[in-house]
Amino acid sequence: MQMIADLHTHTLCATHAYNTFNEMAVAAKEIGYCALAVTDHAPAMPDAPHSWHFSNWSAMPHVINDVVMLYGAEANVMDTKGGLDMPESQLKDQDWVVASIHSSCVPGLLTRKEANRLWLAVAENPYVDIIGHSEQENYRYDYDLVTKAFAKNHKVVELNGNSFNVRKDGIPNMRALLAACLQSGCHIAVDSDAHSTHQLKHGLTALYAMLEEMDFPQELIVNATRENLVRELKLHKKPCAEKVGGILL
Repeated sequence: MQMIADLHTHTLCATHAYNTFNEMAVAAKEIGYCALAVTDHAPAMPDAPHSWHFSNWSAMPHVINDVVMLYGAEANVMDTKGGLDMPESQLKDQDWVVASIHSSCVPGLLTRKEANRLWLAVAENPYVDIIGHSEQENYRYDYDLVTKAFAKNHKVVELNGNSFNVRKDGIPNMRALLAACLQSGCHIAVDSDAHSTHQLKHGLTALYAMLEEMDFPQELIVNATRENLVRELKLHKKPCAEKVGGILL
């Protein structure tokens, strides 16, 4: 199994990541990717780039080293009402928006009911494209209930390779989450959440094994083929969809 893009990565614009945009693009080309989403942490994270970082994408090319670049953000969910740490005016200009829970923004545990309410609210946000590393045990939700809402609202659910390093408590939940996505017809993405070129190159191995074990269908994996990715961007009405589609297809 091989993806054609990674849709959740970080650069040294956040100080706990270690490579530049150019370095990540070079590594992506070496892997064989045709596209890469750079989604640095939104401002509520302690070492996130300044808000201006997410408003200046016109300074960046859409292709680096023959790799199509999607410029976006990993927005932080801030409360059980699904509030994010970026304004609507900024969210709508991103090529790709990941919504994730981080302990520095939502400290402590959530009850199942609170976690359900949080993700059901995020599902209604028209600017969120993908749900990041939501298998975390501290924020466990009803996968069968919520993935139906994700599918209805065209939210992609992420399978996150970095969880094998930093969120190991959630690894047992991944299969249950994948099974719920399969049952509800919810699209998924297989992402490294790479904070270095090393993670970009090696971060998906365990995920591939899990998908193959479950015989997960390629048509539900948005970064499995060029056609799937372009179709998803158009489905989400992303401003970059036509340009990206013209390059990739």
